[in-house]
Amino acid sequence: MSPVRSPRTGAQLGREGIVLAGAGAAIALQVAHRSVAAGVQQHSNFTADPLGRLSRTLQYIFAVVLPEAQTAEHTVTNWVRQAHIPVEGFVDGSPYSAADPDTQRWVTATLYWTAEQIRWRIWGEQHPADAEQIYRSYAVLGTALGMPHDAWPQDRHAFQRYWDHQVSSLEVSDGARQIMTDLFAAQSAPAWLRTAMPLARFLTAGLLPDRIRVQLDLVWNGAESQREDLLWRTLRHTYPRLPAGLRHAPARFVVSGLPKHDSHRP
Repeated sequence: MSPVRSPRTGAQLGREGIVLAGAGAAIALQVAHRSVAAGVQQHSNFTADPLGRLSRTLQYIFAVVLPEAQTAEHTVTNWVRQAHIPVEGFVDGSPYSAADPDTQRWVTATLYWTAEQIRWRIWGEQHPADAEQIYRSYAVLGTALGMPHDAWPQDRHAFQRYWDHQVSSLEVSDGARQIMTDLFAAQSAPAWLRTAMPLARFLTAGLLPDRIRVQLDLVWNGAESQREDLLWRTLRHTYPRLPAGLRHAPARFVVSGLPKHDSHRP
């Protein structure tokens, strides 16, 4: 069977189950932002229910990004907006809010960046026009919740400047470290998920920028790097050759649980 070419659109990339390998890194990067970490600590129980949090996040992403799920877009977006209303408070003496456009931009950026890291590891370089199309499509994850469209960096070069600045300025809090420790411990999760957590921790540590990985106290050395390289070389050879039905199964499963009729559409 011939390998599948690199996804050319955000929807095509979103359907690929391998993108879920970046879930831990996306969460780690999000809570590395002090406002996000404070919001999670004060208003969320996602470390006690990681599967529930992942499911809700995927429902939102798929409802916004995938054409086959967009009948549920307004309903799911409203769920998320309502859940975010009480998420506000103070951290380090400054106010924070889930509705803050800068925070929404950072969360959206982590979802794009981790998806692109996975895509590059599996499919390598792609045509610049396809890369830009995927990049632009991710903006909707923020704008659907109220982030101004012009808050999203204009192109991938602008994004890289934004990303480098953000990563270099992040100072991981003790709260963020505790969130990740609790997440990987998965004390309240099913046994099968606890069994998978060492792999999730390994994938997360390997994907993170060095500066964030060190601040989160995630062990990484030459042996770990070699193991990661072997893992991704193996996946790069095997994953694109899997049947589409298998690669897209997680997305189909989540979409099947979305509302069939959007209550906010006439």
